[in-house]
Amino acid sequence: MTSPTENSASSKAPSSPAPRVGVIMGSRSDWETMQAATEILQELGIPFESRVVSAHRTPQWMMDYAVSAEGRGLRVLIAGAGGAAHLPGMVAACTILPVLGVPVQSKSLNGLDSLLSIVQMPGGIPVATLAIGAAGAKNAGLLAARILAGEDAELRERLRAWMESQTDQVMADNVLGT
Repeated sequence: MTSPTENSASSKAPSSPAPRVGVIMGSRSDWETMQAATEILQELGIPFESRVVSAHRTPQWMMDYAVSAEGRGLRVLIAGAGGAAHLPGMVAACTILPVLGVPVQSKSLNGLDSLLSIVQMPGGIPVATLAIGAAGAKNAGLLAARILAGEDAELRERLRAWMESQTDQVMADNVLGT
């Protein structure tokens, strides 16, 4: 098993800026959902890394990842998990970075189990919980961008432009006929 600082699955080439967002998920099967977060981060030009970090199958690696995240330059963590969905809360217990929890839709309860597991954190262990599934992952990417934009004027402008393009698309779709 490699440490979290090795084998980086960064979205950028090694000469590019260091990742600012860590996108982690409990298993490879969560990628279909969590890819929505990475797509919006790419669209906004935010460097990130993505990894499978299991709270249950690789607990020590999960702790090492969370503890080392700030020192490696990450500023926000997006954690997606299904079923018992312990990953976001366990990561939040190990770091002062903001943790955005994405409930992954499960087969048995359609993600309601994941949502309740992530949203019901004990006081003192904050996890910002998003919607179930890909919409939640996309919004986690956008929320991470907004958090980072507080200290990054260029990113603020890219976010404004992205929001304007959303408005323009809705207005263009509004012409349904005569």
